[in-house]
Amino acid sequence: MKHKLILLLALLFAFPAFAQTDRVQELIQEGITLMDNGELDASIAKLQEARKLDSKNNLVLYEIGLAHYLKADYQKALEITAPLVKGKKAFDQAFQLRGNSYDMLGDPTKAIKTYEEGLKKFPNSGPLYLEAGVVLLKTNTPDKALTYFEKGIEMAPRHPSNYYWAAKLFLDSDEEVWGMLYGEIFRNLEPNSARSSEISKLLYDTYKSEIKFISDTTASVSFSKSNVMGFNSKTSSFNLPFGTMSYEMTMAVSVAGKKQIDLPSLHQIRTSFVENFYGNDINKRFDNLLFQWHRTLQDAGHFEAYNYWLLSAGDEEAFNAWVEQHEQQFQAFADWYTQDRFPVSPQSYFHRSQLSNVTLSTEE
Repeated sequence: MKHKLILLLALLFAFPAFAQTDRVQELIQEGITLMDNGELDASIAKLQEARKLDSKNNLVLYEIGLAHYLKADYQKALEITAPLVKGKKAFDQAFQLRGNSYDMLGDPTKAIKTYEEGLKKFPNSGPLYLEAGVVLLKTNTPDKALTYFEKGIEMAPRHPSNYYWAAKLFLDSDEEVWGMLYGEIFRNLEPNSARSSEISKLLYDTYKSEIKFISDTTASVSFSKSNVMGFNSKTSSFNLPFGTMSYEMTMAVSVAGKKQIDLPSLHQIRTSFVENFYGNDINKRFDNLLFQWHRTLQDAGHFEAYNYWLLSAGDEEAFNAWVEQHEQQFQAFADWYTQDRFPVSPQSYFHRSQLSNVTLSTEE
């Protein structure tokens, strides 16, 4: 009986604490909803109510700082979020918000420094690499920006935005090959956004501009200008450039017999590419997650639907016409695809460096 009484008293005294916690969560959610609706002052007022009930709640403080940031009161956002980057309770979004605030105040140096401080504590934070890269793009230093985007891909391979920016930079360079790979991975990680459609069209347009038919029997393929085979005297081996020696050569063979670039021919070219890449043992040196994904799609019988979807923004009319004629086929692909089958993870991902250091021994 005594134990039951103690338990009852404990529950009675605990109930107000639970109720208060629930009320704090309600206020936070109400504040976030108001913020999402653009009612920033009302959001701040609601979040301040939550803060009175739980002054140590870092989420409340962060959301108040975010509301001030959205009000363009960047200095206030910095003041409010200062405690959130100190001690064991620091979290990466706080560094992100503070770095963004410095950026909006016209201080990219402090912004980068803030992101770097955050990355020391949170080296796997995709958003921090992203924000640093975006700030560097604004300062017209794309090479430095790319370093952050690609490091973000390596450290946080499920975060889409670093692929997006890396793809755009490469697709606007002489080394489009890397943009083709990063862009397709991004399309899979973020399949339903406006940015995804943008990349879809860029991929299609790049195929169209870099595969040219010179005559009825001749085509040129140009996705890379890097054709230097570096020699390592210590290992007596050559460094093989992926773009020209693997991607372009395989693409050139796969284009044979085609007369134009459109969705049907691109499906045929991409199908032949996979067959040539693996059939001619090119994969023994240059295999990667994306091309393995293509084989998975082929084995599942969905590669045609996937290719039409992947490049659909390049010719929406042709894509819609194909779907109308292959409704069941496309629906089967969609049902299969939406089960989150794309195999990117911290343990399995694609990064340019994986194909940049492939070697050929002089004895081979």
